Amino acid sequence: MKQFGGKITQELKERYSKSDNWSENKFQNLVKTTMDVNIQTLPKILYRQFFETAGREPGSPLPIQPFRASEFLTPTETPKFIWYGHSVLLMQVSGKTILIDPMFGSNASPIAPFATKRFSAGSLEIIDSLPEIDLVLLTHDHYDHLDLDSMHRLIPKVKHFYTALGVGRHLKYWGVQGKNITEFDWWDQEIFHEIQITFTPSRHFSGRGLTDRAKSLWGGWVLKENGSSIYFSGDGGYGDHFKEVGSRLGPFDIGFMECGQYNEHWRQIHMFPEEAVQAGLDSGVKRAVPVHWGAFSLAQHTWKDPAERFVQAAMEQNLKFLTPRLGEQFNLETSPGAHWWNDHS
Repeated sequence: MKQFGGKITQELKERYSKSDNWSENKFQNLVKTTMDVNIQTLPKILYRQFFETAGREPGSPLPIQPFRASEFLTPTETPKFIWYGHSVLLMQVSGKTILIDPMFGSNASPIAPFATKRFSAGSLEIIDSLPEIDLVLLTHDHYDHLDLDSMHRLIPKVKHFYTALGVGRHLKYWGVQGKNITEFDWWDQEIFHEIQITFTPSRHFSGRGLTDRAKSLWGGWVLKENGSSIYFSGDGGYGDHFKEVGSRLGPFDIGFMECGQYNEHWRQIHMFPEEAVQAGLDSGVKRAVPVHWGAFSLAQHTWKDPAERFVQAAMEQNLKFLTPRLGEQFNLETSPGAHWWNDHS
């Protein structure tokens, strides 16, 4: 089945086993990480997910501002960004177009019996309006970050892929040439057209099927160029790794912090908004943008809860923040936007 991506082979396992982060036949987090999901808790979780749905989705589709190619491609001294909901981030950095976790698809659960539909309509067609992509960065291989429908449209216009170690096998299975894929272990670093790019640890897991759990790595990305520094946290729970990222690579002009799809049963793999703010402070982020929300309902909180709680906590902690609309272009000097989610029921 194409959706599952590339199969894990013994040869690949042997290659992955050379990583310091591979142990007991799989990749490991830096600290013990578990989920409180078992035979006792699962029925209640599933009931809430499928039947207690009030406020979990917008009353009508969320609009996405149209892509303006000339405005985006006009050279500037500092980076510019467009967030498309969830963890999809388009950047223009040093004249290069970079795309992170380009899940533009309409369904975040393509192999599940029930679809997890996107809050916005027509998002997949955005890919057709985008310019040639110099580099795609992939944090891990979960369906809400690595989407087959999106890849079908993207692959012909992407020059190169940087991925977490192990994710490259999916891209090869879908037709990407190996020479166009570079895989990263934690703290691996490459120079891409004068942009220093580092893959950083996070506290999460991976897998697209029943047999490949934790058989590829997960993490975040740091980009440095011309005096500007960008941190994309990737998915994961709160931990000491944020301080280490800040110590090694910070401070950062802007940080895109995972903030959404959280629950007490899996708080070690997804941060609550208050933890996302603390993670920004720990890592030395000067201005934070909450991501991993605004597109799908993958947990039991309301769709507005991540933004509302993140903004409140950021104000209390004196952390500067930005909350851009879907598809809105912004940069390091952009003033905080209005609470746009209040315009939607």
